[in-house]
Amino acid sequence: MANFYTDNEFLKFHLKSPLMEKIVNLKENDFKNNPGVELSESEEYAPLNYEDALDSYDKVLEIVGEICGDIIDPNAEAVDAEGPTLKDNRVHYAAGTVENMKALAGANLMGMTLPRKFGGLNFPTTAYSMAVEMVSRADASLMNLFGLQDIGETVKEFSTEEIMAEYLPRFASGEATGAMILTEPDAGSDLQAVQLKARQDEDGTWRLNGVKRFITNGNAELSLVLARSEEGTKDGRGLSMFLYERDDTVQIRRIENKMGIHGSPTCEMVFKNAPCILIGRKKFGLIKYVMALMNGARLGIGAQSIGVAEACYREAFKYATEREQFGKVINKFPAVYELLTNMKVKVEASRTLLYETSRLVDVYKAYDDISKERKLIPAERQEMKKYQKRSDFFTPLLKGLTSEYCNQVAYDAIQIHGGTGFMKDFPVERLYRDARITSIYEGTTQLQVVAAIRGVTSGIFTEMMVEYHEAVLAPELDYLKKDLKKLTEEYVKAIETVEAVEDQDFLDFHARRLVEMAGNIIMGYLLVRDADRKEEFKTIAEVFVKKAKAENLERMAYIADSDVKDLSLFKQFSM
Repeated sequence: MANFYTDNEFLKFHLKSPLMEKIVNLKENDFKNNPGVELSESEEYAPLNYEDALDSYDKVLEIVGEICGDIIDPNAEAVDAEGPTLKDNRVHYAAGTVENMKALAGANLMGMTLPRKFGGLNFPTTAYSMAVEMVSRADASLMNLFGLQDIGETVKEFSTEEIMAEYLPRFASGEATGAMILTEPDAGSDLQAVQLKARQDEDGTWRLNGVKRFITNGNAELSLVLARSEEGTKDGRGLSMFLYERDDTVQIRRIENKMGIHGSPTCEMVFKNAPCILIGRKKFGLIKYVMALMNGARLGIGAQSIGVAEACYREAFKYATEREQFGKVINKFPAVYELLTNMKVKVEASRTLLYETSRLVDVYKAYDDISKERKLIPAERQEMKKYQKRSDFFTPLLKGLTSEYCNQVAYDAIQIHGGTGFMKDFPVERLYRDARITSIYEGTTQLQVVAAIRGVTSGIFTEMMVEYHEAVLAPELDYLKKDLKKLTEEYVKAIETVEAVEDQDFLDFHARRLVEMAGNIIMGYLLVRDADRKEEFKTIAEVFVKKAKAENLERMAYIADSDVKDLSLFKQFSM
């Protein structure tokens, strides 16, 4: 019997990160529901202490791993071949998808981060990210259904108690799936251009009219919709967020015919006077609520990227240890074992960044939840702001880098399989197609760079590098920390070189290079820190830092040799 949790020791390693104790204490209100205190029905299963909470996470993640290994993974090929269908204005999932969702809902896994009073498990984002990673490893398309329980998290964060009480239990039970309905035919990445109209009837009911496109799980029972509520506006200040419950006022025109993630229905939808409920305040739809929603989605795609990359690495490793050529198995050839090692290193570098980002989100969100119950003291508020700022910059860094790594690992997995990998006989063909979307949806890599470059120019990434360097680790890791300190100094020089030109286009031109340099240093430090706790990470960290030195040197040389006049060279073939 396969189990995608117990067969991956690195997941449990990250679950036991030192910061988790702080996260759990905040999440569980310092365990004030102790024995002897009368508990509400929803709190009967609340953990008694940190060890009890960690044991609960561990056991639930083992259940997730079992479902992934025994049900979702075996269904993946059939789901990819069958896909969803559209009939009578309803999307019907593939048979395997129905079985998968039933198994997840039956195990009470559809509201992992929601409070217990709404039927959720009250788990931290870190544990939820692990579940998303495992589901993605089994079937990337299913993550787009399972992972959309983030819709419930957004409703919890910004709506009223009455709305939460009515709708959140439906997410937690699995009765309702979610969708984020943002994109339009003429408003893709530029959400300020959204034109779907929201108008109020005389009785106060809000109604939606217009077209949305590329909507993941557009057939969801409960959806968050971005719409223009303010007549005469043309920018983000006229947009609000609405909760729409599926009915017959919306026509699903079609399910898109996609390259990959076939099990996930991507819909074009026409709203015709569809009733909905305002979430939060008017005019805050884009500037506050969508940003929170997108950050959650981007974190999920980071986990999805790692799950797909993990599956690719395992398939490539298995094939390379069995396939013989020229009298020996191919993993004995340097050209192949270098590929395999680099694949493994990229997976673990991505994973350590994912769980560092998840922990930053957890601390910030825990304080935010507490602030709704009582006033935070100044030290708490300051700490909340610090973690929020860091998570805001780490999230696009994570999404951009891990999705690119995912595509690289998928590419190399096909390469190791050779011609066999190009055929549908092996899972890597499907995995390769599924990987491609990770660097596109919820903001392309180029847009993640636009968001992450602020972490470069504001000094947040540099601040984190210094903090990581100052951590006390085993002396035998000093040589790696020394290399990373030098990389940090070169990175700071690269920023100064670009900013000295005082030209925004020049900064934009080099933004990706600067962000990738920052990512290499941050992931390098995280891997070295991991090596202090687990011996297996020492080799991974050494290989990664060696590659980071070469890559950052190349980027630094390019920046040093460039001039603002060079931009004209790159306009000739694009204008």
